[in-house]
Amino acid sequence: MTITPAPDPVEMVPFGPVLVGQTEKTLQALLRHTLTGTGLSEPEWVTLRLATMVDGQVDRAGLISVVADRAKFADATALVESLTERGLVVDGQPTRNGRELVSTVLAASEATSGTVWRDLPTADVEATTRVLNEVLRRARDLTASAAL
Repeated sequence: MTITPAPDPVEMVPFGPVLVGQTEKTLQALLRHTLTGTGLSEPEWVTLRLATMVDGQVDRAGLISVVADRAKFADATALVESLTERGLVVDGQPTRNGRELVSTVLAASEATSGTVWRDLPTADVEATTRVLNEVLRRARDLTASAAL
């Protein structure tokens, strides 16, 4: 007797840590695919992306602090140093090469996984944004009080 596995049904995962976690892990897989050939790891990409987001607002120490706080990377210093050695960041600021690499990766991401985000109903996006930002705020409060 041959047992044929049933196709994985599309299930509605209830809102909570499992849904957020599965979404995050799946989006990370898409990101890792997009980063293929760039020489960047996912943590390096996050660090470089944060550098562009706080461009002009922080120095090296400030970028390390932002990366440690927002991404919760324990090796924030090493990540910033790695990007500095590669000429993508100088004194916490993205270089021209760093900015160009971010633009290239964002364009590739749009081409490969942009359909994930396109055409979502505006009201749903607004509600999801509010809810996830509240979850993020609460989680940050817990990590700050627990000194994680």
